[in-house]
Amino acid sequence: MTLSDDFYTAEELATKLKLNVMTIYRYIKAGKLKAHKIGKEYRIGRTEFERFIRDTRTK
Repeated sequence: MTLSDDFYTAEELATKLKLNVMTIYRYIKAGKLKAHKIGKEYRIGRTEFERFIRDTRTK
């Protein structure tokens, strides 16, 4: 596994979750989804994405 496989861009997550990319940016800004800003792009770690999915599950 390479380092690039461990991170998603906001656009990749939006596609994966079938959301608008602005929704991903709002989650990041609200602190619901932790991201690293590299240059002008956000990168979200695979484990952070998995935590986000697990924590947003309905009961």
